[in-house]
Amino acid sequence: MKVKSHRLPRALAALVHDVSMAALSFVLALGLRLGDQALTHLSERLISAWILFIAVCGIVFWMTGLYRGIWRYASMNDLSAIVKAVTMALLIYLPIAFLTTRVADIPRSSMIINWFVLIFLLGAPRMAYRVFKDRGMRHLMERSRHLRVPVLMVGTGDAAEVFIREMARDRDGAYEVLAVVDDRGTRVGRSIHDIPVLGHLNDLDKIMELASARTGQRPRRLVLAKSLDREAMQDLLGFAERFDLHIDRMPRLTDFKTRVADADGVISSGIEVRPIAIEDLLGRSQAKLDRAAMRQLIAGRRIMITGAGGSIGSELVRQIAAFGPSRLILFDNAEYLLYGIDMEIHEKYPEMSQRPVLGDVRDAARLNHIMAEERPELLFHAAALKHVPMVEANPVEGVLTNVLGTRNTADACRRNGVDAMVLISTDKAINPPNVMGATKRLAENYCQALDIADRRADGGSAGGGTGTRFITVRFGNVLGSTGSVVPLFTRQLENGGPLTVTHPEMTRYFMTIREAVELVLQASALGANAPSEEAGKIYVLDMGNPIKIADLARQMIRLGGLRPDKDVKIVYTGLRPGEKLYEELFHEQEPLVETSHPSLHLASPRTTNLELLSRSLEELETIAVARDQSSVSQHLQRLVPEYRRNSQETQDPVVVAL
Repeated sequence: MKVKSHRLPRALAALVHDVSMAALSFVLALGLRLGDQALTHLSERLISAWILFIAVCGIVFWMTGLYRGIWRYASMNDLSAIVKAVTMALLIYLPIAFLTTRVADIPRSSMIINWFVLIFLLGAPRMAYRVFKDRGMRHLMERSRHLRVPVLMVGTGDAAEVFIREMARDRDGAYEVLAVVDDRGTRVGRSIHDIPVLGHLNDLDKIMELASARTGQRPRRLVLAKSLDREAMQDLLGFAERFDLHIDRMPRLTDFKTRVADADGVISSGIEVRPIAIEDLLGRSQAKLDRAAMRQLIAGRRIMITGAGGSIGSELVRQIAAFGPSRLILFDNAEYLLYGIDMEIHEKYPEMSQRPVLGDVRDAARLNHIMAEERPELLFHAAALKHVPMVEANPVEGVLTNVLGTRNTADACRRNGVDAMVLISTDKAINPPNVMGATKRLAENYCQALDIADRRADGGSAGGGTGTRFITVRFGNVLGSTGSVVPLFTRQLENGGPLTVTHPEMTRYFMTIREAVELVLQASALGANAPSEEAGKIYVLDMGNPIKIADLARQMIRLGGLRPDKDVKIVYTGLRPGEKLYEELFHEQEPLVETSHPSLHLASPRTTNLELLSRSLEELETIAVARDQSSVSQHLQRLVPEYRRNSQETQDPVVVAL
């Protein structure tokens, strides 16, 4: 009820204004038509016609809701409503006036003049008020500016300029930029298309106040026009939380949609802001890639990917397909995942030669048969069991897939003349307290030993010689993969929480799947032509700084527009067997070697005798096939001395990021 009592005086004031303008327009129209003779035409019938005109206009304006328009947002929509209301009023007035007064004293043409005058008298004050409030005329021709979302633009580069320009041009644009925040601090006090740059990122509170005072609108969103580092993003999240703002980001300029016209001929700018994604919070700068070398590695060659339907495997398929291989062989034991990635690539690259193959890397005969048929030149081995708790609960399966499956794949590559095999490994292979890490370390060992042995047999020639080159790439957790913590947090948020984290100090390295695969391809391009002294070395991706899982949980809660520990709780459930608080990328016995690429490092190999390792793996296979879990664990500890099982035993829920 309070809202109605507050709005009623304004509505009545608007109605009184409109009726007054109707009365004035009648007099002005007569004056314009008759000039100095207007006073001689005054009569009782003319005054009656004037009063009738005022009454008809008042009723029509009331019925059409003309007085309900908010002058602050006056636009072309309001002008259109005024034209309709005035036209209706005159069409109603004329027959009534003819029947009652015969309009004998009113020149017919004065009604036409009245139509123009009344439209002007009703429209001009509204537009003048709008100009006064907006301090400019740039929005007068818009139809729905009052429906736009007021935003602060963060960033002063080309993307910000494009966004502001397109929002000004597009009459149906969804956003109204109130002010710009300078991410560098070099353009404060300047403007972009008349939108002022009010301050630096450190001045957000002040900018919020200035933007609200200047425009009379309170910003409701932040739109990022560029990537920020992690600390700046965390500060921005805190600011957004205090002021209850949503954060959106612009796509890269290269991702803008093509400008197209809709059915009404209206051209869409194609700029769509997106919700801020969790990967944006990593604050990682874009790695510079030698795409020419990557294309040279892949284009026109026969490429096989094991685990092609998985998170890493499917992204490998997408990026490899973009480089134009002569044929793609997609190998996976998960029928639906294989079907999905096969259909996706077929739809995107219908001319590409590809073959989906159902098979298991545990089946050496199947691998050899497929490789003998397809003769791949390059193989990416992404097939693995990667979820720590699952492998911990099923250690024999982990050994059969991660260790013996890798051995089967590597042996098949050697037997069938594959130029290079790329093993996808994990930081969990360093000082592993779990079966998954130990099996991946053993897989690394075997590929390292093969690479060293083959390079020696080739006489140490650069570029691989006649044998298969084995390239191992190790990296940490990838956001959004099937074993990652992000999908779990997303599901828990959708259910209203709580978010479960195993330990407050649990820390992991993170990067996006896209970036990880790009760097895998970059490492493959380097490794395929590496000199003999790099035989057996492991490429390790630069993962940046580690992130606490608890901080990641809080950030995801904020991104959902909620408050950590208030709207959604974070529950600590305790470590599970196989977990460790901190991950490592290098072993102490793996001296770090720089490469020609700043985002790639080399870990020197801990050499293993291939013959001894092969015999040990045969023994491991025997006991694994027999499902002797106790002996499998003992054998793993003997082959991977740094493997030490975590002694904690608890059945609480677990959050593990892979």
